[in-house]
Amino acid sequence: MKIIRDLVRIDKKPRRGLIGAEWAMVAYLVLTLLLILITWTKLPDPEPMLWGRFHIAAMTAALWAVYRMVPCRLTMLCRVVLQLALLSWWYPDTFDLNRIFPNLDHVFASFEQSVFGYQPALEFARCWTNPVFSELMYLGYSSYFFLMIIVVFYYFFNRYAEFERTAFVILTSFFIYYVIFVALPVTGPQFYYLAAGLDNIAAGVFPHVGDYFLTHDEMMHMPGYEDGLFYRFMEYAHAAGERPTAAFPSSHVGVTTVLLLLSWRSRSRPLLWIVLPLFLLMCFATVYIRAHYAIDVLAGLITGALLYYILQSKL
Repeated sequence: MKIIRDLVRIDKKPRRGLIGAEWAMVAYLVLTLLLILITWTKLPDPEPMLWGRFHIAAMTAALWAVYRMVPCRLTMLCRVVLQLALLSWWYPDTFDLNRIFPNLDHVFASFEQSVFGYQPALEFARCWTNPVFSELMYLGYSSYFFLMIIVVFYYFFNRYAEFERTAFVILTSFFIYYVIFVALPVTGPQFYYLAAGLDNIAAGVFPHVGDYFLTHDEMMHMPGYEDGLFYRFMEYAHAAGERPTAAFPSSHVGVTTVLLLLSWRSRSRPLLWIVLPLFLLMCFATVYIRAHYAIDVLAGLITGALLYYILQSKL
């Protein structure tokens, strides 16, 4: 009963304007709206992109109005949850924007080859075929949104004074990554290897595929134990929403790094011990399932740490 009372207790000093997480969304919405208008004639179908942004703005305004009428923790939570849920819409939108630019995978695959002497994303799953290992990799990769939810709700219920800051750090990190994904059209191995041809990749030849992804979104068959529960979950998730976009840096690793540091900041050992092993699995899983090049993981670790420390100081 106390939890329910706390959820609906009217705030003594309610926020009048948008919260930080919503301002981050608005900034990204305006930036991409300008890009849509500038590149209107190059985009395959720009009108749904405009209407999508209108609907998002309307939903954000509606929940702000609900909070102003009933300013309590529950309505504040709804505002944050809405922005987190809308990330599933914003993600494929990056593909609609960046596919009008020439693909850069050949640059990143070539650099990967020069660093390692081979393609880790091609060889990792070939060397580790054990079903248990495969399932651990897919468990790690599929834990992405679970980790986000558990960290957000931990701060909401246990450190509410820092809840708004936490939401701001997480949402702003996502939108900064999305800006990078639009500016750097890199699809990752699961799409590029198929477009370039596996024979070329095995021979260390990385052709420039130009605007191939303007009309193609086919991806490689996922490696690993096909009868595994988490394998099938990821197969379904990829079929539902994966697009040839968002490879460099790995936002999965970057955002999970942010979540790990937020867990460490919380001083909650149970939370940290939930996040830490899944974070470690995530770092390997992104390469194992061929979603990312190894250099994407390294870039995700570095940028995730930088984003955490920079954004923590902004609110």
